[in-house]
Amino acid sequence: MAARLLGRMLGNRRRRRLLLLLLRSPARGSGGGCARRGTDTGSLTKQAEATVATDWKKKLTPEQFYVTREKGTEPPFSGIYLNNTESGIYYCVCCNAPLFSSEKKYNSGTGWPSFSEAYGTCGRDESNTNITRQPDNSLGSTRTEVICKQCDAHLGHVFDDGPTPSGQRFCINSVSLNFKPGSG
Repeated sequence: MAARLLGRMLGNRRRRRLLLLLLRSPARGSGGGCARRGTDTGSLTKQAEATVATDWKKKLTPEQFYVTREKGTEPPFSGIYLNNTESGIYYCVCCNAPLFSSEKKYNSGTGWPSFSEAYGTCGRDESNTNITRQPDNSLGSTRTEVICKQCDAHLGHVFDDGPTPSGQRFCINSVSLNFKPGSG
C-alpha cells in the first residue's frame, strides 16, 4: 500500500515502476555494489563510498543507477536496445568502455539484448575485453554476473546456452549500455 501511495505521489510512470521494483526486490546492502569484508573500515571509507554513490546518482538516471550500481534488473522486453539491429558498438553507460559489438548481438527471445561474446574477445580469450565474470548466488541459484572491468558496473549475466561457436549468451540490461552506430 505504501508503494502505491508513493507511486501516486511521484506521478511519473517510469519512476513509479522503478519504485515498485526497488520495494519488491530483496535488500542488497549498502556500498553501491562494492564488496565488503565484514569489518568496519571506518567513517572515512564510509564517507568516500557515500560520495561515490552520490556522484553516480548525479550522472545516471534512477533506472541506470539501480541496475549498474545496485545490481538490479530491468523488466524483460522493456529495454531500448532489445530490438536494435543497427551496426555499431555498445558502451558502458557509466564509464564509456566498449563492451559489445552489434556483430555478436542476436535475438535470444529472453527479453534482454543478447550477445554471443564481448567486444575484444579472441577465441575464448577475454583478456582484451572490458568485462569480468563473477559468481552470483543472489537468487538461490548460481549464475555468472557480467561486470564492467573499468568501473565495476553490473551489466547482466552470462549463460552457457548461446549459439555456436561460443555457446555463450550474454544477457545484458539495456539501461547499462549506450549504443554508438558505426562499424560494429
